[in-house]
Amino acid sequence: MTSSNNKRIAKNTMMLYIRMMLIMVVSLFTVRVVLNTLGAVDYGIYNVVAGIVVMFTFLSGTMASASLRFFSFELGKNDFKQLNKIFSLTVTMYALISVVVLVLAQTVGLWFLNTYMTIPAERMSAANWVYQFSIFSFILTIMTIPYNTAIIARENMNVFAYISIAEVLLRLAIVYILILFDVDKLKLYAALMFSVVLISTYLYRSFCARHYEECKYRFLWDKKLFATLLSFCGWNLFGALAGMLKIQGTNILLNMFFGPVVNASRGIAYQLSARINEFVMNFSRAINPQITKYYAANDKNRMFKLIFRGSKFAFFLLFLISMPLVLEAPYILTLWLSDLPEYIVIFTRLIIAIALIDSLSYALMTAAQATGNIKKYQAVVGGTLLLNLPVSYLFLSLGYPPQTALYVTIATAVSCLVLRLVMLKKMIGISVSSYLKSVVLSIVSVSCLAYTIPLFVLFNLQEGLVRLVIVTFTGALSSLTSIYFIGFSDKERTFVLSELKKRVGRKAEKTNRKKIYSYES
Repeated sequence: MTSSNNKRIAKNTMMLYIRMMLIMVVSLFTVRVVLNTLGAVDYGIYNVVAGIVVMFTFLSGTMASASLRFFSFELGKNDFKQLNKIFSLTVTMYALISVVVLVLAQTVGLWFLNTYMTIPAERMSAANWVYQFSIFSFILTIMTIPYNTAIIARENMNVFAYISIAEVLLRLAIVYILILFDVDKLKLYAALMFSVVLISTYLYRSFCARHYEECKYRFLWDKKLFATLLSFCGWNLFGALAGMLKIQGTNILLNMFFGPVVNASRGIAYQLSARINEFVMNFSRAINPQITKYYAANDKNRMFKLIFRGSKFAFFLLFLISMPLVLEAPYILTLWLSDLPEYIVIFTRLIIAIALIDSLSYALMTAAQATGNIKKYQAVVGGTLLLNLPVSYLFLSLGYPPQTALYVTIATAVSCLVLRLVMLKKMIGISVSSYLKSVVLSIVSVSCLAYTIPLFVLFNLQEGLVRLVIVTFTGALSSLTSIYFIGFSDKERTFVLSELKKRVGRKAEKTNRKKIYSYES
């Protein structure tokens, strides 16, 4: 059973990596073209205005987490009748949330946009276009979440890879259309991005309707189940609100103090970080349903092992990919964008540091969600996250530079990691000392050792393509060596070696078959 689950996780991770690679390549290309086409000011306007609507995504994130927990839990018990009830009830709840979002966005959100945002007067009309299209995109996203959650809970990750191919082609088409038509580029970009969301929503919903029996919606009312979902989502909502304020609240603060050009720098840095962080998110999507299913089956030993390995492997994946960007940020960003907006280098490095710290928490958050009893957990962790906004405002109002807000975010990320461990010790009995020894000590040791050789190269060669290649190669070699010999346990090394041998054996077998077929022909 464990071997089967490991293979499923590996297969799902691979399919999600295919999805990620497609998105990453296209995103890196399109960001550059869109930035050059729109200009720094319009790109910053899009980033911060769409960010106001993104502030409402804490609602969708809350419901998505709740749905995944309950979907995975019922799948772990093979109760498909209850699963359909949960699906139908969540769709109804999402419809109600969409109405709430629409009302708030068209009143409070619209007032804030036109009253407090730092946007050139001549671009306010375009900014309102962006805002309206972003609202409708978000509502479509909300109504799609039950279907996406069903796919994740079923661990059918190849669907995301296939639909991503369509999304990639559509985003490439957006770049071409932006260049082709001589109209207001910002308005056109907002409309085209909405069309991508519309098409992908249709594809996800159509797939689930055809393949999953539990995704047949029927109106029903179960007061007890509704109360359970509402209680779980309510406390999840608090934690998600805190997380939203940490990211988008900081974005708005930077706009209020420094204007849209700084928002453009932060937006580009987050785009780059998000593409790299997809490696970690894909791995987390692959293991999260298994964590919840182990909890539902009361198999805590396997759950703890998966949490520890999930935290450690997520960090190592991001660490390995991000090292060249951290070290060679000025050169890589110059190659990518040509003209660098102010603060983009420091923003990129700090945002990657935040992503590395947060990568340790994804498996822990899933474990907390699996219990269903998150009231105290969200109050403590969410309350700490809420401190990020007032503390950042205090420093910025005192005249500190914009990167100070990200230093504050790093401090709160570390604090929340510690608090999650302390809370989970009480909730599920996880060993904090074992986590620190197995995960934290190993990643600190690997990080210190892996950076030694690339830093030596960085300080002793002139900036350029040759140095970038050498830093990337030595960084990958030192990272992989450190991870294998220091980061992995004996069992993990044995597992990696056995999987490599299997894959090499399969390739050799396929090669021999081709030779035999060629000879017989």
